[in-house]
Amino acid sequence: MTFQRALTVALVPYVVWLVAAYRWHFLDGVNLLFHEGGHVVFFMFGQTLYMLGGTIGQLFFPAACAAHLWRQGRAFEAWVCGIWLAESTMYMAEYLGDAKDMVLPLVGGDTHDWHWLLGRVGLVDWCRPIAWVIHMAASALAGWCLWRAAALAFGWQREADQAPTC
Repeated sequence: MTFQRALTVALVPYVVWLVAAYRWHFLDGVNLLFHEGGHVVFFMFGQTLYMLGGTIGQLFFPAACAAHLWRQGRAFEAWVCGIWLAESTMYMAEYLGDAKDMVLPLVGGDTHDWHWLLGRVGLVDWCRPIAWVIHMAASALAGWCLWRAAALAFGWQREADQAPTC
């Protein structure tokens, strides 16, 4: 069994768990680092972008990694990074869904990003349904990326048919 096949098989229960029972776990420590870094990058652009900066940061890095790998013609690795992007989106949805209750611990201060953002537009009471929709979209992305990675790993599709050549 190749490494790609072994990784794909290992990712199946992980993706199922993400979709069905997502909870904070090891990868979210990395996402949190990029989230807080996003605040640092966007602090000079006003309060709204500062608050959005955390989410932008945590979604930017897995997307950038996937795009970089895709451009290098490494489609399998890009699809795996797509699963990371989906997971990071689920993490963001979990945080957004906490905007009304604000029970999750905060790292960088006492302002809940999504409570502040949704409060500005009068949607705090809608945080859970919005988070659910985002989680479902991220679940679809995770499943799609897993399927595409499996297609490559098991030879259902050739990498040359998926990734552009440089």
